[in-house]
Amino acid sequence: MTRDTDKWSQDVTEHSDALDLEDDVFTRDDPAEIAASLKRSAERSHRKKGTPFQSAMSMLTFYINRAGDNLSKERRDTLEAAKDELRKAFGRETD
Repeated sequence: MTRDTDKWSQDVTEHSDALDLEDDVFTRDDPAEIAASLKRSAERSHRKKGTPFQSAMSMLTFYINRAGDNLSKERRDTLEAAKDELRKAFGRETD
């Protein structure tokens, strides 16, 4: 893989119809903070398709999937917990 293609997923998040994300959103330690940031971004962004909830969840899932095995168990658990927090933030929690 060449240097130009190493970061294609970063290019997608910066130049596609992806959300305009706050800096370092995926490096935060608090799942609720990650969810709140994604929610703010989804509600403010003009670069999205679908509902704000769909856009925020899609971006989080995209990040988790692209990081793959490079995520530690702790980081993956934090990001997976952020999915639950995102559902709560949008009133879509399931019991």
